[in-house]
Amino acid sequence: MLNLADELNRWLEERRDFAVATVVAVSGSAPRGPGAALAVDADGTAIGSVSGGCVEGAVYDLCAQALKDGRTVRERFGYSDEDAFAVGLTCGGVLDILITPVPADGPGRKAFRVALSAAARGEAAALARVVRGPAQLLGRALAVRQDGSYAGELGGHADLDRAVVNETRSLLNAGRTGGRQCSGASGASVPVPVPVPVPGPGAGECGGARTPS
Repeated sequence: MLNLADELNRWLEERRDFAVATVVAVSGSAPRGPGAALAVDADGTAIGSVSGGCVEGAVYDLCAQALKDGRTVRERFGYSDEDAFAVGLTCGGVLDILITPVPADGPGRKAFRVALSAAARGEAAALARVVRGPAQLLGRALAVRQDGSYAGELGGHADLDRAVVNETRSLLNAGRTGGRQCSGASGASVPVPVPVPVPGPGAGECGGARTPS
């Protein structure tokens, strides 16, 4: 998602409501890897790609629904899924996609702003997100910088936030994307946060704006 930083930063500045669909897990020969993203604003404009065209229409509709009901959902598309096959994922892989609304007045918007601003400046940062677990935590985000500073919260447990920050920093320092199970001293846990390191110049996929008919 951070490879869409320039455009998404503009959306943030314009206080647009939007939803982001992010590939959070891949198996087989799926066309995009973890971190690939499609964003849709309230006017129906879309940027980015999660599948190179295979399931864009279905994911676009999920983003539109997230903007209406304000709910974060995780959906799976794959060759073995008849519904997904019907919309075109014929490459034999499986994509798990997290769809998160980012309303202008939403509490999680700050984390997106911090991570996207860092990405636009070419600074090392990551967006760690809850991609599996209780509905009230799903999609929660922390923006983490390489120096350990961060913005956002995952669920009201400061020790859990610190655990995620430490794990995310280790991935940032290694220069790779990954997923971890993190637990805090309070006993709360976050299943599989997925930090996405900022790509270098020219890296990643970034589609042009479009408005599907």
